[in-house]
Amino acid sequence: MQSAEGVIVKGVGGLYYARGEDGGMHVLRARGIFRRQHVTPMVGDRIRFTPGQGEEHGWVEEILPRESQLVRPPVANVRYLLIVLAPAPAPDFLLIDTLIAMALRQGIRPALVVNKCDLDEGTCEAVRRDYAGLGAPVLAVSALSGQGMDGLRALLASGVCCLAGQSGVGKSTLLCAATGLKLQTGEISQKIHRGRHTTRHAELLYSGEYRVLDTPGFSLLELWDGLEPIRLKEYYPEFAPYEGQCRFSPCYHLSEPGCAVLEAARAGEVSQARLERYHLLLKKAQEAWRNRYD
Repeated sequence: MQSAEGVIVKGVGGLYYARGEDGGMHVLRARGIFRRQHVTPMVGDRIRFTPGQGEEHGWVEEILPRESQLVRPPVANVRYLLIVLAPAPAPDFLLIDTLIAMALRQGIRPALVVNKCDLDEGTCEAVRRDYAGLGAPVLAVSALSGQGMDGLRALLASGVCCLAGQSGVGKSTLLCAATGLKLQTGEISQKIHRGRHTTRHAELLYSGEYRVLDTPGFSLLELWDGLEPIRLKEYYPEFAPYEGQCRFSPCYHLSEPGCAVLEAARAGEVSQARLERYHLLLKKAQEAWRNRYD
């Protein structure tokens, strides 16, 4: 039978569900060659496949080149990681910085989405100041009032997007409001101010022009896998203008004399808060590097 192209939208129990270019859904298995090559198809993969006939499943024949990929969860070809935060629960900026670095390391563009901005406009203003040097979009939105939703929809329409962030910030509610998708949403616990996880498997969802990955969350170990500590600074775009200007090379931008990044932070040209959190992540990177063979 003639092969076709499509995108894997879900994988469960060794079966892959692919959406063909005609919008039809196909149930497939992966050829044995992928196992011998130690390659596993991922949700989001663009593939060439042979459709099944009748009740028989088809076959994944080829995985087309990936633009980006994550291991945990195993998803591919994500264009934007939309990092959602809100006034409540209080933002975990170290988590946000980790997600930004993880995205940039995997070739994924980060964007910051401040939800519930109708509750506190100051949160978004503080985020814009702190991340001014990042060069990423910062959106102030409200799923309740509709503020900023056109900007969010524009990002969602630019390619496959995935949302991440603390539980309870309204990720699923935002997606429902922006795209019309019907997702199960968790309720925020009033005692611990955290939401309950409601997604178990990664799935690529379609709604008109929107393609959104619904995932059970991200493993932050993704950032540390094989990361040489000196390379962490590469995922801080605000440091880039000062590279090569430090007295010592290589420079970790930690406490070295004559460090151009430290001097820029003292002059207010680089966010001091971002730099301090970078130092915390650098220590984690150094620890992970020391223990990489354990």
